Amino acid sequence: MNRQNSGNGSSPDRHPSSSVLVGEREVLQEQAFRRMMAIERKRTERSRNPFLLMLLEMGKHHAAGRNGRVIDHVLPALLELTRETDVVGWYKDQATAGVMFTDLVAEDKNSILSTMLSRVSGILKGKLTFEQFSQISISFHFFPDQWDVDVPQGPSNPTLYPDLSSRENSTRLFQATKRVMDIVGGAIILILCSPVLLAISLAVRLSSRGPVFFRQRRVGQYGRPFTFLKFRSMYADNDPSIHQEYVTQLIAGQAQLHPSNGNGDGSGVYKLTGDPRVTPVGAFLRRTSLDELPQLWNVLRGEMSLVGPRPALPYEVAAYQTWHRRRVLEVKPGITGLWQVSGRCRLKFDDAVRLDLKYAKTWSLWLDLKILLRTPQAVWSGEGAY
Repeated sequence: MNRQNSGNGSSPDRHPSSSVLVGEREVLQEQAFRRMMAIERKRTERSRNPFLLMLLEMGKHHAAGRNGRVIDHVLPALLELTRETDVVGWYKDQATAGVMFTDLVAEDKNSILSTMLSRVSGILKGKLTFEQFSQISISFHFFPDQWDVDVPQGPSNPTLYPDLSSRENSTRLFQATKRVMDIVGGAIILILCSPVLLAISLAVRLSSRGPVFFRQRRVGQYGRPFTFLKFRSMYADNDPSIHQEYVTQLIAGQAQLHPSNGNGDGSGVYKLTGDPRVTPVGAFLRRTSLDELPQLWNVLRGEMSLVGPRPALPYEVAAYQTWHRRRVLEVKPGITGLWQVSGRCRLKFDDAVRLDLKYAKTWSLWLDLKILLRTPQAVWSGEGAY
């Protein structure tokens, strides 16, 4: 297995209380190991050099004393197997040991796994009895993981993101409060806007052939798919390849800035303009963002929030760079967000993603309230909308 030279071989700084010494090497406690996983993910996003997570689950159905004897042999074996720059620790305290083999050179993954499994098995068999070895379950997980947006439960490998579930558990009260705000706010807006919803439904129905609502598969938090609702703003049975091609160019940073035709300050937008697929009524709905109102139903269903990143399309996610994926992992998608009140389609895609990640990192109920209060002005001005 080829791994790049890591310089002087020093390991990242760690707080002494977050690890224990086994021989002359550090073994990280569960919280510290998971924190290092998050750091390694971000390092990989920049370097594009993958890392391999190996987990050894040590007989969770066996008595603690017996399990402990296995642990006494496994940890030294892992330290013997690894370099000083590899990270060894507890993925689950006293139950599942983990190793992150960092700075791998991209090559055939099957070859890496075969080599590593052979080495681990050989060392462990030399230190454990057959009964002890049979208690151990070994699994391997590469990062970046291969995302498949067609998987019903979502494309991401949850094993590689334990810090996200831990953060969700630690903010459960705030998440519950946000959910109450979504339900109450969404219901009130639906009731107040019911005459507008009825008028738009009639206008869409009478202006062109096709259904009132446009249903589309979108990617929600953790990559879970859901059916997204909008008022139909295009002619029925149109070809989506035009949009798919432009979105792919946009994500790659190769999209051209399109004229905004008097919208906002006239500097242009990163969005298709003059799209022949859009109906005259649909053009008005898009410019005023009224086509988004049916998404309040997605909010009530819990698939979206009032505030959050815009839900991604499957072919959009397929074109993402690794760091872009964090926008669909770290927070639930929303109807409005920092992107919508900060220029919308006038921003390049990378800048929009950075705003989404900033929101995920600094999220609070007060921030949600400020974004909601700024949204009507953003809609009224039409800045970046098309």
